Amino acid sequence: MLLTLDIGNTEITVGLFRGPALEARWRLTTNPGRTPDEWGSAVTEFFTGTGKSPDEVRAVCVASVSPSATQAIVAGVARTTGCQATEIDARSPLPVRLDVDEPLTVGADRIVNALAAIELYRADTIVVDFGTATSFDCITGDGRFFGGVIMPGLRTAADQLTQRTAKLPATALLAPNRAIGRRTEECIQSGVLFGTAEAVDGLVRRIRAEWPGGARPMVVATGGLAGVVAPLSATIERTDPDLTLRGLQLAAGHLGLRW
Repeated sequence: MLLTLDIGNTEITVGLFRGPALEARWRLTTNPGRTPDEWGSAVTEFFTGTGKSPDEVRAVCVASVSPSATQAIVAGVARTTGCQATEIDARSPLPVRLDVDEPLTVGADRIVNALAAIELYRADTIVVDFGTATSFDCITGDGRFFGGVIMPGLRTAADQLTQRTAKLPATALLAPNRAIGRRTEECIQSGVLFGTAEAVDGLVRRIRAEWPGGARPMVVATGGLAGVVAPLSATIERTDPDLTLRGLQLAAGHLGLRW
């Protein structure tokens, strides 16, 4: 089996593949203070909960944007599965052309998102990834990643709002029934969620206006909060919360990993 890890600044998404099929997924909080033993225990718990054994893992593929946590996670996974992880970065020999000014700075998550879009959709695509930041990745159907947009993520915006204002409470990110809130919690939910949806739609319109050749790219949402924002957006056409994990599985295949 193939173990994939998308290590973000806030969360780690873990996926377990048998062949091309995603058989299990799990989310962990990114905690750079954890030791390799602690990460190994967390991964073992994941396998126990899914009824599988770490001994079934034959390969591990990782995309990380959190260097401070990655070394301990990779060490913990190696102790648990016996497999050394292959880490994706801009130097990985993948069929994604990074047509940007500073290709070595492109995040591994954006690279595997681009790979997944290229191979699964085979069309011009804007991938909107709702993580710690909300990123917009611009990918052509012939395999070119040519840039995008990065804006604060939903949780980042909500946390900053409530932490820096004495009388605003921490609020669950659930879509309200109306824009005009009757309670403070509803007001925050409206501002954060409807505000994000409107920002996504506005940025998609601007990106499409600049798209090369006048094509109209498809818009795909991914990430942990994609399912919350997508119904509020007028431009998101498809939601695939597992797109990054699928990109890691495709990357593993291109890099010659066997599982």
